[in-house]
Amino acid sequence: MLGLLLRVLPFWVREPLLIVLGSVLGVRLTYLAVHDHDLVMAGIGAVFLVFTAVRVHLVVRALRARRNPGPAASADGTATDAVAQAWAQAQVAPAPTPARVPATAPASPGPRPVPAATATATATEKEPNPWGQAVAAVAVFAALGAALWLGPDMLPADDGTPRAASCSDTEDETLPPVYEKKPRPVTGDELCEALNRTDLARLLGTPAEIATSASGTNNTAALTDGKVAEPEAEVSFETYTVNLSATYNHLSTAQYVKLVKIAGDEDEKNLRTLTVLGRPAFLSSEHTMKFEFSLGSEGSSAPVQQGPLARTLSVALDGKDRGGYYDITVWSESGALPTDQALLDIAEKVLPTVLERGAR
Repeated sequence: MLGLLLRVLPFWVREPLLIVLGSVLGVRLTYLAVHDHDLVMAGIGAVFLVFTAVRVHLVVRALRARRNPGPAASADGTATDAVAQAWAQAQVAPAPTPARVPATAPASPGPRPVPAATATATATEKEPNPWGQAVAAVAVFAALGAALWLGPDMLPADDGTPRAASCSDTEDETLPPVYEKKPRPVTGDELCEALNRTDLARLLGTPAEIATSASGTNNTAALTDGKVAEPEAEVSFETYTVNLSATYNHLSTAQYVKLVKIAGDEDEKNLRTLTVLGRPAFLSSEHTMKFEFSLGSEGSSAPVQQGPLARTLSVALDGKDRGGYYDITVWSESGALPTDQALLDIAEKVLPTVLERGAR
């Protein structure tokens, strides 16, 4: 395809194009060869430079011939003596006397002669301007050459730096019927977008970490026959994992606190009530559950065990505490937990972006 284009392009477009491409590639390859001490690349760069020099020589000869038009040139570029003498004699020889035509003879029709000066001017106007073609070709392909030259330096280098995880796309997932109610509950995707903030690691006290996974699900509460929406989102870091869920039931925060006390958890002493964003809230602690599965030949699995301790901040959906709540839960594999202030900071940053959905 490239060879066909080079054959059909005009001389004053093709040659500047070859000069630009040859010079850019030759200089670039030579630079890389010197930088990397690669003799093979140096040889290829020299070939491109020699090729470019040949094309420059051809263009220079064509420009000289165009500035000094004359009779046809011989193989060595000079006009032959015989042709030159004939051309000079034709310029000085007197014009022949035309034969007298009888007055009665009818004038023979024919095309009117065109003055030589007019014909020359017309031919010159129709001929394309070589300088315009050359400048246009050089401008276009100089831009391409600059892109080839500067591209590796301007593009971001792939240095293997890990990227923060983004929320998985579940827009095409069919929502449970309860999510069609008015007002519509938030979805797991919306919770994930709200939770997966660029400053979440800093709020947790580990600013150097980046999210390794982020996801959202559109669940329903257990034992409710799919009648209570309970979407949740989860963002994991190397140290901590943060879970944000919303439960759309009729349980107020005060009733929720009573259930926690009735459970008689050994960490009940860590239960603390407070107000967050003008809404009733409380902090509580509870151990996570640990599951172990074996993929060996026997396919055995260990019973459910007690996992590391998790800290949860529960906030009512609205200031009147008419039912429903958000849960922000944090835990780590090591059992370490961030401060309660970190949970409060996360709630104050994240919940304002989803609280309007929870209004009843």
